[in-house]
Amino acid sequence: MKKPILCLDFDGVIHSYSSGWKGADVIPDPPVPGAVEFLEKAVEFFDVQIFSSRSNQPNGVEAMAKWLWTHITRHFDCEFHHGPHGALDAATKIMGGISWPKEKPPALVTLDDRAITFTGQWPAIEKLKTFKP
Repeated sequence: MKKPILCLDFDGVIHSYSSGWKGADVIPDPPVPGAVEFLEKAVEFFDVQIFSSRSNQPNGVEAMAKWLWTHITRHFDCEFHHGPHGALDAATKIMGGISWPKEKPPALVTLDDRAITFTGQWPAIEKLKTFKP
Protein backbone atom coordinates (compact mmCIF):
# COMPACT_ATOMS: atom_id res chain seq x y z
CA MET A 1 0.00 0.00 0.00
CA LYS A 2 1.36 3.36 -1.01
CA LYS A 3 2.12 5.85 1.77
CA PRO A 4 0.60 9.34 1.55
CA ILE A 5 2.99 12.16 0.72
CA LEU A 6 4.13 14.49 3.48
CA CYS A 7 5.82 17.53 1.95
CA LEU A 8 8.25 19.34 4.22
CA ASP A 9 9.81 22.71 3.59
CA PHE A 10 13.49 22.81 4.52
CA ASP A 11 14.42 26.28 5.82
CA GLY A 12 12.60 27.13 9.02
CA VAL A 13 11.09 23.64 9.29
CA ILE A 14 14.05 21.22 9.29
CA HIS A 15 16.98 23.67 9.11
CA SER A 16 16.61 26.35 11.81
CA TYR A 17 17.46 29.07 9.27
CA SER A 18 18.54 31.50 11.99
CA SER A 19 21.27 33.01 9.77
CA GLY A 20 18.95 33.68 6.83
CA TRP A 21 19.65 33.00 3.18
CA LYS A 22 23.33 32.51 2.34
CA GLY A 23 22.88 30.71 -0.99
CA ALA A 24 21.33 27.45 -2.15
CA ASP A 25 24.35 25.38 -1.15
CA VAL A 26 25.23 27.21 2.08
CA ILE A 27 23.38 25.78 5.09
CA PRO A 28 25.05 27.09 8.26
CA ASP A 29 22.54 26.51 11.04
CA PRO A 30 21.56 23.49 13.15
CA PRO A 31 18.30 21.55 12.80
CA VAL A 32 15.10 22.78 14.38
CA PRO A 33 14.84 21.00 17.75
CA GLY A 34 13.02 17.70 17.33
CA ALA A 35 13.45 17.57 13.54
CA VAL A 36 15.44 14.33 13.45
CA GLU A 37 13.06 12.57 15.84
CA PHE A 38 10.11 13.77 13.75
CA LEU A 39 11.67 12.51 10.52
CA GLU A 40 12.45 9.15 12.10
CA LYS A 41 8.76 8.68 12.91
CA ALA A 42 7.38 10.34 9.76
CA VAL A 43 9.16 7.99 7.33
CA GLU A 44 7.30 5.07 8.93
CA PHE A 45 3.92 6.48 7.92
CA PHE A 46 4.56 8.87 5.02
CA ASP A 47 6.42 9.22 1.77
CA VAL A 48 8.42 12.20 3.05
CA GLN A 49 9.35 14.64 0.31
CA ILE A 50 11.46 17.70 1.09
CA PHE A 51 10.72 20.54 -1.30
CA SER A 52 12.35 23.93 -0.87
CA SER A 53 13.23 27.08 -2.73
CA ARG A 54 16.67 25.41 -2.82
CA SER A 55 15.29 22.44 -4.77
CA ASN A 56 15.63 24.02 -8.22
CA GLN A 57 18.87 25.88 -7.55
CA PRO A 58 22.29 24.52 -8.56
CA ASN A 59 23.60 22.17 -5.84
CA GLY A 60 20.57 22.91 -3.64
CA VAL A 61 19.27 19.34 -3.29
CA GLU A 62 22.76 17.95 -2.85
CA ALA A 63 23.54 20.51 -0.13
CA MET A 64 20.29 19.78 1.74
CA ALA A 65 20.83 16.02 1.57
CA LYS A 66 24.44 16.30 2.75
CA TRP A 67 23.45 18.65 5.58
CA LEU A 68 20.62 16.35 6.67
CA TRP A 69 22.83 13.25 6.55
CA THR A 70 25.44 15.01 8.70
CA HIS A 71 22.93 16.09 11.32
CA ILE A 72 21.08 12.77 11.42
CA THR A 73 24.26 10.75 11.90
CA ARG A 74 25.51 13.25 14.49
CA HIS A 75 22.19 12.99 16.35
CA PHE A 76 22.22 9.20 16.47
CA ASP A 77 25.88 9.00 17.32
CA CYS A 78 25.19 11.20 20.36
CA GLU A 79 21.88 9.54 21.28
CA PHE A 80 20.89 6.10 22.48
CA HIS A 81 20.79 4.36 19.07
CA HIS A 82 23.99 2.38 19.52
CA GLY A 83 22.32 -0.97 18.79
CA PRO A 84 24.02 -3.66 16.72
CA HIS A 85 24.22 -1.42 13.66
CA GLY A 86 24.45 2.00 15.27
CA ALA A 87 24.02 5.48 13.92
CA LEU A 88 24.73 4.62 10.29
CA ASP A 89 21.78 2.23 10.00
CA ALA A 90 19.40 4.64 11.75
CA ALA A 91 20.47 7.47 9.44
CA THR A 92 20.24 5.27 6.35
CA LYS A 93 16.69 4.23 7.26
CA ILE A 94 15.56 7.84 7.60
CA MET A 95 17.33 9.06 4.47
CA GLY A 96 15.92 6.10 2.52
CA GLY A 97 12.43 7.32 3.35
CA ILE A 98 13.03 10.83 2.03
CA SER A 99 12.94 12.08 -1.55
CA TRP A 100 13.86 15.46 -2.97
CA PRO A 101 11.41 16.51 -5.72
CA LYS A 102 12.23 19.40 -8.04
CA GLU A 103 8.55 20.42 -8.18
CA LYS A 104 5.98 20.77 -5.40
CA PRO A 105 4.49 17.30 -4.88
CA PRO A 106 0.76 16.49 -4.61
CA ALA A 107 0.98 15.99 -0.87
CA LEU A 108 -1.67 14.94 1.62
CA VAL A 109 -0.23 17.63 3.88
CA THR A 110 2.58 20.18 3.76
CA LEU A 111 4.56 21.64 6.67
CA ASP A 112 5.96 25.07 5.89
CA ASP A 113 6.85 27.95 8.20
CA ARG A 114 5.75 30.52 5.63
CA ALA A 115 2.21 29.41 4.87
CA ILE A 116 -1.33 30.10 5.98
CA THR A 117 -3.98 27.40 5.76
CA PHE A 118 -6.61 28.32 3.19
CA THR A 119 -10.04 27.65 4.68
CA GLY A 120 -12.17 28.93 1.83
CA GLN A 121 -12.10 32.46 3.21
CA TRP A 122 -9.60 34.86 1.68
CA PRO A 123 -7.34 36.51 4.27
CA ALA A 124 -7.18 40.26 4.54
CA ILE A 125 -4.34 41.80 2.57
CA GLU A 126 -3.20 43.60 5.73
CA LYS A 127 -2.88 40.23 7.48
CA LEU A 128 -0.70 38.98 4.63
CA LYS A 129 1.43 42.13 4.64
CA THR A 130 2.21 41.70 8.35
CA PHE A 131 2.73 37.92 8.26
CA LYS A 132 5.78 36.69 10.14
CA PRO A 133 7.04 33.10 9.98
